[in-house]
Amino acid sequence: EGANVISRLKSTQIGHFDLIQTETLGEHELGKAACCNLSESFETSPAVDVSFTDAITGTRQITLLGLAGPYSQLTKENMPDIRGLAAINGMGFIPGTWIESIQLIQGAGSVLNGYESIAGQINTELQKPESMDRFFLNLYANSDRSGEINIHVKIPLGKKWVSGLLLHGKYNNARFDGDHDGFMNMPLNKSFVALNRYEWENTHNIHFEFGARYTYLNQLGGQIDFDANQKMDTLHPWGMLNLINKVDAWAKFGKVNAKKSWQSTALQVSGNVYQQDSRYGLNEYRGNEKSVYLNFIHQGRIGNEKHVYKMGASYLYDNYEEKLNLNHYNRIESVPGIFGEYSYKPNKKIGVVAGMRADLHNQYGLFYTPRLHVRYELFPKTIIRLSAGHGQRTPNVIAEHTSILASSRQIFIHSDKSGYGYGLNPETAWNYGINLTQSFELAYRDGQISSSFYRTNFQNQIVFDMEESPREVHFYNLTGESYANSFQFKVDYELFKRFDVRLAYRYYDVRTTYGDELKHAPLLAPHRGFVNLAYGTRSHWKFDFTLSVQGEKRIPDVNEAGQAMLYTIKSNAFALMNAQISKKFQEKFDFYIGAENLGNYRQENPIISAENPYGPYFDASLVWGPLFGIKVYAGMRFFIK
Repeated sequence: EGANVISRLKSTQIGHFDLIQTETLGEHELGKAACCNLSESFETSPAVDVSFTDAITGTRQITLLGLAGPYSQLTKENMPDIRGLAAINGMGFIPGTWIESIQLIQGAGSVLNGYESIAGQINTELQKPESMDRFFLNLYANSDRSGEINIHVKIPLGKKWVSGLLLHGKYNNARFDGDHDGFMNMPLNKSFVALNRYEWENTHNIHFEFGARYTYLNQLGGQIDFDANQKMDTLHPWGMLNLINKVDAWAKFGKVNAKKSWQSTALQVSGNVYQQDSRYGLNEYRGNEKSVYLNFIHQGRIGNEKHVYKMGASYLYDNYEEKLNLNHYNRIESVPGIFGEYSYKPNKKIGVVAGMRADLHNQYGLFYTPRLHVRYELFPKTIIRLSAGHGQRTPNVIAEHTSILASSRQIFIHSDKSGYGYGLNPETAWNYGINLTQSFELAYRDGQISSSFYRTNFQNQIVFDMEESPREVHFYNLTGESYANSFQFKVDYELFKRFDVRLAYRYYDVRTTYGDELKHAPLLAPHRGFVNLAYGTRSHWKFDFTLSVQGEKRIPDVNEAGQAMLYTIKSNAFALMNAQISKKFQEKFDFYIGAENLGNYRQENPIISAENPYGPYFDASLVWGPLFGIKVYAGMRFFIK
């Protein structure tokens, strides 16, 4: 007679044999919270911080290794996705239920995906037509009177074709002023996202797919009495209007050699058109982007499976047209490149991945991107990984800091008068990392301890300087030192049957030279503690609880000589608690109820000079904590396998 070996798949996994340190967040991990969009998918992960960009728009941004979201390369199924003018608000364009899994790489990634990654890579895998449910419905509502609906439909189209249709809608038309400062806590919101994709497979090891997505976002925020049809002047309430339309499409072709399964060829093609029309009080911003991406990859080996190589060529084209009030900022980036990556794995104990890119930028010329990863098994369950790599990116300084438009600050861009873009140099940095992962078994249950340290050194950075004056903000090329150190310690263990515990501590030391003074990064907590508890019963009840403790944060000094004290220069430490209970019935229904910010903690007076929004000191961008108190939500999921 045989024996059945049953193991429970962990919600977050680090591959034991992966040469590049990759943390995978599966559907169970994503189901621990409502996960309304991609930015909220990291609430149960200690590696990624999520915060609000300002107190007006409700936009959330992420931080990885102490660096803002644009320093991470955000891809959709290994193709560029959230970048360019959508580098910040694009996190809200991927609904949570659409996500199949997320792969998180901290530090240097692979050269196959481009040169822009500095802090890491976050790759999102969406629901696939072949494997998704035939029908899925998700309904969500919260105590802020905001509602969402998600619909997934699998459409078979014969023996070889299958299609997937994903729909998302969000509606919020309730004006709330919880802190009684005259401003809405969250903007009114109407958004719609639709994605349709097709897959084709045949018996000759060929895979072909293509798809398209349309995104629409319409927001209204600001003072409680603001009306979209009013004049935008100082005689009327201060308001924010934000209208975004985005269309993107992609195609992927792959062929595996039928006689040599280790040999394959792939082609990726994608493009998008992005339009944004926004007003923040008296500030008017318009952005248009057209992008095209091509990537060709060939994989083979030299002699045997110990020597594997990947090589190919890519092309990236971006056309940006921006207008801020009376100023125009236009540029075209055309970047052809070639790359190669070699993997050497002589045995199970050691492995090396070495990669190099060469790209030719139409403005900045030829530049190189080296990356190196080393994996070594010290003991059967002890893995050490080292990484090092270079990254380069051209920042979109306005789109990545639209929060500053929700203020009265005057914007100064210190251009080199070249006339290209903003007249600023590209950002370049080296990243170095070390990670130690120890797997163990205690009382017949598995656990894992991991610790990591990463350092990012900038050769050039576009400094976002709010330090000089509360009435101004300055953008300029780095003139001194800038670095980010990140240390994290994490323990995952199944304390008793079906009860998982995750404990983590993270420390940041992030400093930049502002003018001629090296200072800690503002609005970033050096210390963070994290606890996640998850329990599931045999009868399909699930209980999840997350506690996140954030230390004090430095706030740029906005107190001008001769003026009254407007704001503190250091935030309070605080704790956030989230919880969710869900239950599955008859394999077709899921019901869930949860609450965010159970302690009802929120930042007091997040808007400086809210009583005088057209005055010289108005500023809604200095957000360091929660903007609203406890929020209760409920929802249901219905699916047909």
